[in-house]
Amino acid sequence: MQAAAKPTGGGAEVRSRRRSRGGLEEAVVEVLSKAKRPMTTAEVREALGGDLAYTTVMTVLARLHGKSAVTRQAEGRGYAYAAIRDPAERTARRMQHLLAGDADSATVLTRFVDNLSPADEATLRALLEVDRPSAP
Repeated sequence: MQAAAKPTGGGAEVRSRRRSRGGLEEAVVEVLSKAKRPMTTAEVREALGGDLAYTTVMTVLARLHGKSAVTRQAEGRGYAYAAIRDPAERTARRMQHLLAGDADSATVLTRFVDNLSPADEATLRALLEVDRPSAP
Protein backbone atom coordinates (compact mmCIF):
# COMPACT_ATOMS: atom_id res chain seq x y z
CA MET A 1 0.00 0.00 0.00
CA GLN A 2 1.37 3.40 -1.01
CA ALA A 3 1.47 6.21 1.47
CA ALA A 4 -0.57 9.24 0.56
CA ALA A 5 1.43 12.21 -0.63
CA LYS A 6 1.95 14.77 2.06
CA PRO A 7 0.44 18.14 1.30
CA THR A 8 3.03 20.85 0.78
CA GLY A 9 0.70 23.63 1.69
CA GLY A 10 0.03 24.30 -1.98
CA GLY A 11 1.68 27.69 -1.80
CA ALA A 12 4.69 26.88 -3.95
CA GLU A 13 2.58 25.08 -6.54
CA VAL A 14 0.00 27.87 -6.68
CA ARG A 15 2.69 30.55 -6.94
CA SER A 16 4.43 28.72 -9.78
CA ARG A 17 1.22 28.87 -11.81
CA ARG A 18 0.75 32.59 -11.18
CA ARG A 19 1.95 35.17 -13.63
CA SER A 20 4.73 37.54 -12.68
CA ARG A 21 3.83 40.96 -11.36
CA GLY A 22 2.48 42.86 -14.33
CA GLY A 23 2.37 39.68 -16.39
CA LEU A 24 -1.42 39.59 -16.44
CA GLU A 25 -1.59 43.21 -17.56
CA GLU A 26 0.87 42.43 -20.35
CA ALA A 27 -1.18 39.40 -21.40
CA VAL A 28 -4.38 41.47 -21.48
CA VAL A 29 -2.76 44.21 -23.57
CA GLU A 30 -1.43 41.54 -25.95
CA VAL A 31 -4.92 40.04 -26.35
CA LEU A 32 -6.39 43.48 -27.03
CA SER A 33 -3.58 44.34 -29.47
CA LYS A 34 -4.33 41.25 -31.56
CA ALA A 35 -8.09 41.87 -31.59
CA LYS A 36 -9.72 43.34 -34.67
CA ARG A 37 -12.29 45.20 -32.56
CA PRO A 38 -12.82 46.31 -28.95
CA MET A 39 -13.45 43.40 -26.57
CA THR A 40 -15.68 43.00 -23.53
CA THR A 41 -14.39 41.68 -20.23
CA ALA A 42 -15.92 38.26 -20.95
CA GLU A 43 -14.23 38.12 -24.37
CA VAL A 44 -10.84 39.05 -22.89
CA ARG A 45 -11.30 36.43 -20.16
CA GLU A 46 -12.09 33.77 -22.76
CA ALA A 47 -9.11 34.79 -24.92
CA LEU A 48 -6.85 34.39 -21.86
CA GLY A 49 -8.00 30.80 -21.47
CA GLY A 50 -11.09 31.26 -19.33
CA ASP A 51 -9.45 30.12 -16.08
CA LEU A 52 -9.35 33.55 -14.45
CA ALA A 53 -12.23 34.99 -12.45
CA TYR A 54 -14.34 37.48 -14.38
CA THR A 55 -13.76 40.05 -11.63
CA THR A 56 -9.99 39.61 -11.92
CA VAL A 57 -10.06 40.42 -15.63
CA MET A 58 -12.47 43.30 -15.02
CA THR A 59 -10.12 44.75 -12.38
CA VAL A 60 -7.08 44.45 -14.66
CA LEU A 61 -8.96 46.18 -17.49
CA ALA A 62 -10.10 48.98 -15.17
CA ARG A 63 -6.53 49.47 -13.92
CA LEU A 64 -5.15 49.53 -17.46
CA HIS A 65 -7.77 52.12 -18.38
CA GLY A 66 -6.84 54.14 -15.29
CA LYS A 67 -3.21 54.06 -16.42
CA SER A 68 -4.29 55.22 -19.90
CA ALA A 69 -2.90 51.98 -21.33
CA VAL A 70 -6.18 51.03 -23.04
CA THR A 71 -9.29 52.84 -24.20
CA ARG A 72 -12.86 51.85 -23.45
CA GLN A 73 -16.31 52.56 -24.78
CA ALA A 74 -19.72 51.78 -23.33
CA GLU A 75 -21.20 48.53 -24.58
CA GLY A 76 -24.41 47.24 -23.07
CA ARG A 77 -24.14 47.40 -19.29
CA GLY A 78 -20.34 47.34 -19.36
CA TYR A 79 -17.44 48.39 -21.52
CA ALA A 80 -15.53 47.18 -24.54
CA TYR A 81 -11.77 47.76 -24.36
CA ALA A 82 -9.19 48.36 -27.05
CA ALA A 83 -5.41 48.59 -27.03
CA ILE A 84 -3.74 51.82 -28.00
CA ARG A 85 -2.05 50.69 -31.18
CA ASP A 86 0.55 53.43 -31.63
CA PRO A 87 3.57 52.65 -29.41
CA ALA A 88 4.46 56.35 -29.14
CA GLU A 89 0.93 57.15 -27.96
CA ARG A 90 1.08 54.35 -25.36
CA THR A 91 4.40 55.66 -24.04
CA ALA A 92 3.17 59.26 -23.96
CA ARG A 93 0.07 58.23 -22.02
CA ARG A 94 2.17 56.26 -19.53
CA MET A 95 4.44 59.28 -19.06
CA GLN A 96 1.42 61.54 -18.49
CA HIS A 97 -0.03 59.08 -15.99
CA LEU A 98 3.24 58.89 -14.05
CA LEU A 99 3.65 62.66 -14.03
CA ALA A 100 0.06 63.21 -12.87
CA GLY A 101 0.64 60.75 -10.03
CA ASP A 102 3.51 62.72 -8.50
CA ALA A 103 2.82 65.67 -6.20
CA ASP A 104 6.01 67.46 -7.31
CA SER A 105 5.73 67.35 -11.09
CA ALA A 106 8.13 70.30 -11.49
CA THR A 107 10.97 68.34 -9.88
CA VAL A 108 10.13 65.25 -11.92
CA LEU A 109 10.19 67.28 -15.15
CA THR A 110 13.44 68.97 -14.13
CA ARG A 111 15.13 65.63 -13.54
CA PHE A 112 13.69 64.24 -16.76
CA VAL A 113 15.05 67.17 -18.80
CA ASP A 114 18.42 66.99 -17.01
CA ASN A 115 18.83 63.43 -18.28
CA LEU A 116 17.83 64.03 -21.92
CA SER A 117 20.34 63.52 -24.68
CA PRO A 118 21.29 66.71 -26.57
CA ALA A 119 19.22 65.54 -29.55
CA ASP A 120 16.14 64.84 -27.41
CA GLU A 121 16.56 68.18 -25.64
CA ALA A 122 16.67 69.97 -29.00
CA THR A 123 13.52 68.13 -30.09
CA LEU A 124 11.76 69.09 -26.87
CA ARG A 125 12.79 72.75 -27.24
CA ALA A 126 11.50 72.81 -30.81
CA LEU A 127 8.19 71.26 -29.74
CA LEU A 128 7.75 73.78 -26.94
CA GLU A 129 8.31 76.69 -29.34
CA VAL A 130 5.49 75.60 -31.66
CA ASP A 131 2.21 77.45 -31.14
CA ARG A 132 -0.34 74.95 -29.91
CA PRO A 133 -4.03 75.50 -29.27
CA SER A 134 -4.83 75.89 -25.58
CA ALA A 135 -6.33 72.92 -23.78
CA PRO A 136 -10.02 73.40 -22.93
